[in-house]
Amino acid sequence: MATLEVGNRTIGFLLDTGITYSVLTSFPADVCLVVGVDGNPRYLLDNPDVVRGRSVLDIGSGCGATAIAAKMSGASRILANDIDPIAGLAITLNCELNKLDPVPILTRNILNLEQDKWELVVLGDMFYDEDLADSLHQWLKNCFWTYGTRVLIGDPGRPQFSGHNIQHQLHKVVEYSLPEPTRQENNGLTTSTVWDFRP
Repeated sequence: MATLEVGNRTIGFLLDTGITYSVLTSFPADVCLVVGVDGNPRYLLDNPDVVRGRSVLDIGSGCGATAIAAKMSGASRILANDIDPIAGLAITLNCELNKLDPVPILTRNILNLEQDKWELVVLGDMFYDEDLADSLHQWLKNCFWTYGTRVLIGDPGRPQFSGHNIQHQLHKVVEYSLPEPTRQENNGLTTSTVWDFRP
């Protein structure tokens, strides 16, 4: 694994597609997405037909693992979105490390912008705050009803997500067991589930 020191933060990077299936780092969630917790990157790599030839928006992209998995699986258009500019840097470097052209990155809160048409929206482990969860829920419903967008949500079963009213609109796609180091780093969470959102 490669790392980059940015101020007082260290960012971890993907080295190749094989590492995408396991935990990337033990770095803070706001710095780099831990693939084993989200589940979306693995699901897209295991099921490339989900994204092949489609437009994909990755919200809360972190280090870009899901956007990179979408690109490797043949998505026609990708936008990685994260409000943290350091995440934007990590995504660019991860594309380079995976020998991919960089994916477009938006480092603004997409929930505050006019919605664009996407065939697939993916997000992982984003329901950690009640206000954010409520905003995401409404935004995702608008995408679904306005454009017929498919929405995949990856989550390891955090209480904020499990207790949110979005649960009534989810259908389980797949569940992955988390590797032991990921379980320890995430307070004993044992699985990651990918959900299909159908309001």
